[in-house]
Amino acid sequence: MSATVVRPIAESFVIEGGQPLSGTVRAAGNKNGALPILAACLLTDEPVTLTNVPRIRDVDTMLGLLQHLGADAEWIASNEVRVHAQEVASEVDEELASRIRASFLLAGPLLARTGRAVVPPPGGDVIGRRRLDPHVHAFAELGASLEFRGRYELSGRLAGSPIHLDEASVMATENALMAASIAPGRTTISNAASEPHVQDLCRFLVSLGAQIDGIGSNVLRVTGVERLGGGTHAIGPEHIEVGSFIGMAAVTGGDLTIEGIVPDDLGPVLPVFRRLGVEVELGDDWVRVPPDQELVVVDDFGGAIPKVEDGPWPAFPADLTSIAVIVATQARGTVLVFEKMFESRLFFVDKLVSMGARIILCDPHRVVITGPAQLYGQRMSSPDIRAGMAMLIAALSAEGTSTIGDAYQIDKGYERIDERLRGLGARIQRVDA
Repeated sequence: MSATVVRPIAESFVIEGGQPLSGTVRAAGNKNGALPILAACLLTDEPVTLTNVPRIRDVDTMLGLLQHLGADAEWIASNEVRVHAQEVASEVDEELASRIRASFLLAGPLLARTGRAVVPPPGGDVIGRRRLDPHVHAFAELGASLEFRGRYELSGRLAGSPIHLDEASVMATENALMAASIAPGRTTISNAASEPHVQDLCRFLVSLGAQIDGIGSNVLRVTGVERLGGGTHAIGPEHIEVGSFIGMAAVTGGDLTIEGIVPDDLGPVLPVFRRLGVEVELGDDWVRVPPDQELVVVDDFGGAIPKVEDGPWPAFPADLTSIAVIVATQARGTVLVFEKMFESRLFFVDKLVSMGARIILCDPHRVVITGPAQLYGQRMSSPDIRAGMAMLIAALSAEGTSTIGDAYQIDKGYERIDERLRGLGARIQRVDA
């Protein structure tokens, strides 16, 4: 078994700003694609091999959860994982579940395969209320019953049924898909999420023998099969990481090419960057950010202040809202950023204000940003994955030295980010806090 790299929690990044990022970097595998696909490996008693798996903290935690449930789950190469769930228990480890939101993705596979799932409340980034109601309602429509005694205790014999999600929740869609894939009968999931990682999960399940129609739409039709087989699947690229690298290159003035992308995944992303003055060149499997761009906010017609807002796919991804905020601080003009989905995601902007950014926090969901602003290095702490990456980008573009504590928050979503950035010319070091 290849050793899992577990870094100590008490680490910080020290960044000397003002260096353009230039060169070529390859997109890592999609974190939010890898986690549900790893959970879905519990649906079959045959071995599954996954490639292009990001080597990050959250994936290591999910592997630990699978091992606790009785599956053989291990790294067999740098970015390759093998899972063989020949025997499966039904109770999810509480301590490991508290580390990641995706631990609740184990509910659907366990319920479908064993008829029972005992899942503690999940952990994850504190970015606002993140409802589990759509998951529970979907399981109920499939025939499961629920009791809550500090843990979600689900049981029942599942059967296909129409499911309407009251919000287009990514994880609820994934849980419903996994549970329905081996539930007898036909399930229709309406108001389903359709993000690239949801599509990747669908393709993975189909490769194991599942029958799913409507992939990429908000109506998914699943015909349950008796059993799923094994196989090999490559995790798709991380479009959120690609967007993060685009933002880095734009604010540092570098000439950066990102390889291994899926252009369609950037469909909702690139128009927002263009609104902030960022132009890119797009190829079949690469995107290039040309150097020394003058970032100018594109006003709405009549000179009105433009708005950047997120939403379910194919709207601008919520996970890139923090990146849009830091890019806007370096663009000439004023823009309103409207984070619709999570009421605490924007609370990190006080860190950017301390660096010199001109930002008004209007309410939990909206900020007004006027740029460009000269940023100066500060000592900060990362509250979550995406805010941490935005702070790291701010530090790369700032004058002077910044220290970002709780580096593990960024490690949860970005593979070897300090090593990869040094390869692009960044002056960044990882130190014991």
